[in-house]
Amino acid sequence: MSINRREWIKGGAALAWPAGTLLASAAAHAHHGWSSFDQDRPIYMEGRAASVQWRNPHVEMVLERAAIGRVPPDLSQRAIPAQTASVDGRRLLQRAVLPTRQDIRWEIELAPLFRMQAWQVPEIKPGTPLALLGFTFAEERGEPILRVEYLFLDGKTYGLRSSPA
Repeated sequence: MSINRREWIKGGAALAWPAGTLLASAAAHAHHGWSSFDQDRPIYMEGRAASVQWRNPHVEMVLERAAIGRVPPDLSQRAIPAQTASVDGRRLLQRAVLPTRQDIRWEIELAPLFRMQAWQVPEIKPGTPLALLGFTFAEERGEPILRVEYLFLDGKTYGLRSSPA
């Protein structure tokens, strides 16, 4: 029994659709939107980039966290850039705390590529020292992941939630 080309394509599409749906849902699950994070508790950390992947849906990095004893006393006085999202950056800097968990390596979620380019963030390479202000999952449960609101790099501050205003 032979199958003509049209039937074969229709059968292939019927099989490809569920597979594509599964892959898309897995990718959506792996991507963490802002609502997944505890935005009432800004976390500050410093360290060095262990690895960096410039890709979509956002730039990802592994941070080797430096052991610091406290949030820098001048953090709330740092200049923060205007961005298109309404973010009360001054309040976030004033409320920043260190993470309670002691993990040395953290998965860091930065902004999408187009936004990193809009901010003109220089390429972060392994070994680059930086500081971050962002959010973890509620009560720091699950994996050590930080979604970055502000990136402090080479003496500049980048607001990553939206584009520059």
